[in-house]
Amino acid sequence: MSFQKIDPAQWQSNPFEAIGKQWFLLTAGTEKSGFNSMTCSWGAVGVMWNKPAVTCYVRHSRHTFGFMERQEIFTLSFLPEDYRKALAFCGSHSGRDCDKAAETGLHPAELEGGMTYEEAEIVLVCRKRFASDLPIEALPADVASGFYADGDTHRMYIGEIIAAYRKA
Repeated sequence: MSFQKIDPAQWQSNPFEAIGKQWFLLTAGTEKSGFNSMTCSWGAVGVMWNKPAVTCYVRHSRHTFGFMERQEIFTLSFLPEDYRKALAFCGSHSGRDCDKAAETGLHPAELEGGMTYEEAEIVLVCRKRFASDLPIEALPADVASGFYADGDTHRMYIGEIIAAYRKA
């Protein structure tokens, strides 16, 4: 594994492409205590409380939710297009039922107390700073009925980016 530490501001990607179209793996936990990754296509990158930050969303029903709740550190890993099938698998299978790394051929790696994958092009290591459930009753009716009809809401997490890495 060879990553080069960079300033988060050096990441020159279009967030609409990187998050909404390319997707990313959100991973929480450690190699020692266990970890899980899920594919995300919702989120934001910017500045919060004068620090580089990310916002990501995890449904209560997802296996990753428990890891996010227990851990302070989480990562966002952006993989090249060659790993689209791995991303699709990690988004449609639960870590409760399988070993996603073994199933996809991804190689877990630890960075700054968080888990990522050797195949990642960019890794954002984040410290959880805030978490709050999205209140269904406060959402626009079309959003509430279109995304939360079953009541399985998202918890929003704001993470301070404490380190960024680029594949060396």
